[in-house]
Amino acid sequence: MINAFLRTLGWALVFLLVVEAITGTALSAFYAPSATDAWASVAYVQDRATWGWLVRGIHFHAASVIIVISGLHLLQVVLAGTYRKPRHQAWWVGLGLLGIIIAIAITGFVLRWDQAGFWANKVEVGIAGGTPIIGDTVRELALGGNDQGNLTVTRFHMLHVVALPALAAILTVLHVRFARKVGEPRDAAQPLRDLVAMAIAMAAVLTLVVSQHGVDLGPPADPAQAYDARPLWFIRWLFELRHLAGSAEKLAALAAPAVVGGILAALPIVDRSGTPEGRARRWPYVGAATGLFAVIAALTVVSIARDANNDARNKAMAAVDKQAAHARDLASRYGVPATGPLDVYATPPMWRARTIYATRCRDCHDAASDKRKGPIIAPGHGGRAWLEAFLKDPNGATFYGKTKLAKTDNAMKPVELPASEMTDLVEALYAESGAPDVDVAKRDRGRAIFEKACTDCHALGEGVAGTSAPGLGGLGSRDYYTHYIGNPKSAIHMGADSEMPRFDKELTIVERDAMAGYLVWLRSATNSQLDALGPL
Repeated sequence: MINAFLRTLGWALVFLLVVEAITGTALSAFYAPSATDAWASVAYVQDRATWGWLVRGIHFHAASVIIVISGLHLLQVVLAGTYRKPRHQAWWVGLGLLGIIIAIAITGFVLRWDQAGFWANKVEVGIAGGTPIIGDTVRELALGGNDQGNLTVTRFHMLHVVALPALAAILTVLHVRFARKVGEPRDAAQPLRDLVAMAIAMAAVLTLVVSQHGVDLGPPADPAQAYDARPLWFIRWLFELRHLAGSAEKLAALAAPAVVGGILAALPIVDRSGTPEGRARRWPYVGAATGLFAVIAALTVVSIARDANNDARNKAMAAVDKQAAHARDLASRYGVPATGPLDVYATPPMWRARTIYATRCRDCHDAASDKRKGPIIAPGHGGRAWLEAFLKDPNGATFYGKTKLAKTDNAMKPVELPASEMTDLVEALYAESGAPDVDVAKRDRGRAIFEKACTDCHALGEGVAGTSAPGLGGLGSRDYYTHYIGNPKSAIHMGADSEMPRFDKELTIVERDAMAGYLVWLRSATNSQLDALGPL
């Protein structure tokens, strides 16, 4: 009975190969084989296409189940000794088919064009490039140039979608033909057992898919950002062997697959124990082959366990996962720019300005910063409420209280006016921003108040400096902020009293204008609207 079910492994493999062909065809309808579009197309399938995550997950995990069943099928054949003549042709074709299946999986991994696929491919091509005599040619053919790029994606796509599957199909037909030619007669119940095996194999695939919601997708490939790459799980044994080999890692990586393949391919040649009395002599060969499988399994487990216990790597991978989730969220919300997936990080609203603020302004102006030196910049900055609070307490902690200026005689004194006049003065200053919701009557009254109460120090004319304080012409407008950010020490702004550095050398006019636009937006924004912009 056990032998009858073991004989179903081959047909389970054929079934899963058909599943791979069907799901691969579906994925090809969405995939764009170029360095600028590959990641975006995979992200679309995973996160936006109807049932895309399911189809992609089946395609990925079916490959893993194929490898597992192939290994079991291989072990079954070794234990049964059915690799010997007259079944040797089926054995050799089966070994070739397994190699092609592994190659299909490896070439498919790079097509994600995320950090994991990109850097794993870099390592794999580097190893192949170390092959004596033909290494440089292999590397050039694989990459299509000096480094990874568009041609790398298109060539691996061709291998994964056309060349290798065609070869796999041919070898599958040959393997089945050779196996049936010399195989034992099938009883009437065997087809039913085959169907049960296919159902179990598909159930295993679906279990993996549902438990992992398809398959992961890392951040877009970034050649400038190093990544601690790992190969697919079924070649982790080779990765671990490289680790153990130290300085001879490339030699080990090249030699080990050849040794494993050579030993398995040689079994029909060296094992001629076809007669009953010769079967006792077969066990050394069986022992060698099963021992080889055991070593491969052990190295695989050790490699995975080593990573599981590596706290530093786990922390780094958690950061990568967070970055991947952010990139995919941005891709879903704003799309991926035609310039490439790395530019997806620049798609959030006002990304440029918010990045400048985070890197150049936050320390001095963020309410939560323990290094703050200037007024808090937050939603409502420059609005009516902000202006009124400033006029009433310009040297308060929210405004200039943390500056050196606040402790000198040059510091602005609080403005004391009746409530109605304060409202009108605020409207006059608010109107300088060019805001569309200005109350004209209040503005005009406020300008009259300004002329009487403020012109000893300030001026409202455009580009006009005050006598002893900043000029307020265009206060809060985009042009005003652009100029102020460029040179706050200008006579029409804070002059020598400014502790803020000038940015006209560090930031381009486009960057200063973007920052100015952000400040204008903050004037009428709320904290919830700022939060809704999402992280950078």
